[in-house]
Amino acid sequence: MSPDDFRRHGRAVIDWIAGYMESVETHPVLSRSEPGEVRARLPQHPPEMGEPFEAMLRDVDEIVLPGITHWQSPTFFAYFPANASGPAILGELLSAGLGVQGMLWTTSPACTELETHMLDWLVELLDLPERFSSRGPGGGVIQDSASSATLCALIAARERVTSGACNRSGIDRRLTVYSSSEAHSSVEKAVRVAGLGSDSLRAVPIDASGAMKADALRMQVTRDVADGATPCLVVATAGTTSSLALDPVAEIAEVCESHGMWLHVDAAMAGTAALCPELRFVNDGLESADSYCFNPHKWMLVNFDCDCFYVSDRAALINALSVLPEYLRNEASESGDVIDYRDWQIPLGRRFRALKLWFVIRHYGIEGLRAFVRRHIELTHALVEWIEDDPDFEIVSPPWLNLVCFSHRAGDEVTQEIMRRVNASGRMYITHTRVDERVVLRMCVGQTHTESEHIERAWSTLRQTAAEIAAERG
Repeated sequence: MSPDDFRRHGRAVIDWIAGYMESVETHPVLSRSEPGEVRARLPQHPPEMGEPFEAMLRDVDEIVLPGITHWQSPTFFAYFPANASGPAILGELLSAGLGVQGMLWTTSPACTELETHMLDWLVELLDLPERFSSRGPGGGVIQDSASSATLCALIAARERVTSGACNRSGIDRRLTVYSSSEAHSSVEKAVRVAGLGSDSLRAVPIDASGAMKADALRMQVTRDVADGATPCLVVATAGTTSSLALDPVAEIAEVCESHGMWLHVDAAMAGTAALCPELRFVNDGLESADSYCFNPHKWMLVNFDCDCFYVSDRAALINALSVLPEYLRNEASESGDVIDYRDWQIPLGRRFRALKLWFVIRHYGIEGLRAFVRRHIELTHALVEWIEDDPDFEIVSPPWLNLVCFSHRAGDEVTQEIMRRVNASGRMYITHTRVDERVVLRMCVGQTHTESEHIERAWSTLRQTAAEIAAERG
């Protein structure tokens, strides 16, 4: 593809994306494709000769688009958001165009130094503890997701508690890891990948709000120590997946300190709220954490993937993950004056993710980002009031930020049927969880273009669907 062809086709792609952004809410939010339907429309074998770019773009419309669940729809209320924005998309495009592989500082100094600077900017923007700034012994790095951040924290914790023995000769003792029963499934995956095994993970009981009980954690750790185990890591969650419950990080930190455990705080969704000074209670206790992560790709207008992972002592992380073959040795690295982010993550290679973060922060500014968060919280409060005033629905978990958990008073069967029907309608998409063994609808307000009209229509759809079910049941 010549530069001129690239210009021409590139304009067509940008036009296509802009058109998609304008029309996304006209599509059914949840894809209606049946299993295997997309693949059945693809040619059985690759083409012998190259095809026109126009044909590729046409197939995007005819084959790919029907198989897309539209995460950027303003009526996508499922899971947690994965919002995107024009500046982030353009930053991603520029990253792809540069084609940087930023494993070492020397392989592209700007890739490393811009990333370090953006992570320090976020320490300031979110009012995170100074111990996470690169100006001290800590620092931040962009991971692909909070799952990778948890795994890296666990490996660092494993090596710290064993003085590096696991990396040298394998796990020779019983290590234990702790999280609440509401923690993300990535914690269990991490203990498997790190070689500790699922039996090493302790699910600590939760209180009525869905938060970890610090006293229960203390008792479990004491029992494990008495049984000959070595406590290794606690993962505290600042905003659980089911209900956005906040674990008591400060109390958990006291348990960690008394037993020499690494404390990792996962604020994948809720961490963005700290952009707003009035919401910085989400940071409570972080001054005692060994590591912390949040996802700008969830609620800060940065497209997937972009997880910001911080450590208070980067040496512990680097010592756990660094492997240095001769072909990676270079003068800059050996000087000790630069950061080589290959030592802060599982893979060797890495993309120039900092560009999209840089573009978003500069385009919106601090006040623009705060306004974005506050608007979603305002819309969520309106939804909460409507549910509380409705005799057929009830709030199940204490709502805060931008997530509402609610059920139909008629019980689980009706609640599930409401979800099935509204999702099948194509007008919106919601998901469920279980709270105290009840089926609960989760409605998360966080997409880039969601406004009051979308919340009003969604609530109307829910109420109308519930009324239809009630009429059918007599």
